[in-house]
Amino acid sequence: ILGVCNGFQILCETGLLPGALMRNQSLNFVCKPQKLKVETANSAFTSAYASGSEVTIPIAHHDGNYVADEDTLSALEGEGRVAFRYVGNPNGSARDIAGVISENGRVLGMMPHPERAIGGHEGGTDGLGMFESLLTAA
Repeated sequence: ILGVCNGFQILCETGLLPGALMRNQSLNFVCKPQKLKVETANSAFTSAYASGSEVTIPIAHHDGNYVADEDTLSALEGEGRVAFRYVGNPNGSARDIAGVISENGRVLGMMPHPERAIGGHEGGTDGLGMFESLLTAA
């Protein structure tokens, strides 16, 4: 399951992923190309990327501020379940988290829109790696 933007919110609200998405810290809608750091290449969603690499993926959200309690945040990091982090956090997300993976590795929720960065004309091609990763996993 891939939940992008509002899909990430739904995954959290249904309990498939931990945490919640709150109003952006600035209380403003944010829409722009956004640099992300790939935290793990060890998932079906991110295997086409190199861990630690930076990609640019568009964002467009008002409720993109990821929050979770400290124990949950530490568990996500310790288990390698943070998929992406913001470089220059645009919304106040805890620990710059832009996307998280479920315990079983079958669910990814993220606020940035990789589908808007696959053909070059929408917002670059850095989102293509996610779909290449999924094709390889399939």
